[in-house]
Amino acid sequence: MIKIGDFSKISQVSVKTLRYYAEIGLLNPAQTDPFTGYRFYTIEQLPYINRIFALKDLGFSLDQIAQVLSKGLTAEELRGILRLKQAEIQVRLRSDQEMLARVEARLKLIEQEDQMPTYDVVIKNVVPIHVASTRALIPSYPEQGKLWQTLESALVARQTQPNGPCFTLYHSEEPEIDAEVCEPLAAPIQVSGAIQSYTLPGAEVASTMHHGPFLTIGEAYAALIQWIECNGYHICGPTREIFLHTPGNGSQTDPNTLTEIQFPVTKA
Repeated sequence: MIKIGDFSKISQVSVKTLRYYAEIGLLNPAQTDPFTGYRFYTIEQLPYINRIFALKDLGFSLDQIAQVLSKGLTAEELRGILRLKQAEIQVRLRSDQEMLARVEARLKLIEQEDQMPTYDVVIKNVVPIHVASTRALIPSYPEQGKLWQTLESALVARQTQPNGPCFTLYHSEEPEIDAEVCEPLAAPIQVSGAIQSYTLPGAEVASTMHHGPFLTIGEAYAALIQWIECNGYHICGPTREIFLHTPGNGSQTDPNTLTEIQFPVTKA
């Protein structure tokens, strides 16, 4: 039998760690003196310690290692667990590589402009939402005001209240602007004529915030498109322009306007 202090030196595992392993049932002493409480180990336990180290080196947590070692797994079962761990590491690696690419893209923008970027871009997932909407081709962006009047009148007539900020979907911009104005709803409603009600699908989007007048929103679009291109994404759906705070008088120059711009994207 080997005292815990000596076993610690041989195995290169601290006494504190050995005690903790015993607490969680990962490695119990071969014998414990009932009177003194001294713990003793055996040489035969060293390969077990090495197996713990090997599994830790593969990225397994102590809980996972305890499960693996306690079950007496077959080679095929262990192979299956390792394949799951392999897939987990590959996902994490791809995530880290994408993060690295975003850092490099941000550095490139700062170096080009020699200043902090005005717009921050994030990738996020938006959930499906119920909407009421109306859609038409318009010659210019301010002309969507007529669509909003039509939509709002229809909702008032149906005594229906939106349950979130309104937004516009831009399906295309050439040769005319294909705009769809939308109000989010708690549930679909019965509609007719130019009004439609449906569930807008969820999407992965690249998003940025424009805090300023509508007249300068083109700067936000330019920054967002540049970010998408630099980070290896492709736009794969209509632009979402969400009006988080708009001036009551509909002014195009109000600096307190807050708009979120979302582009549905997919990785190249």
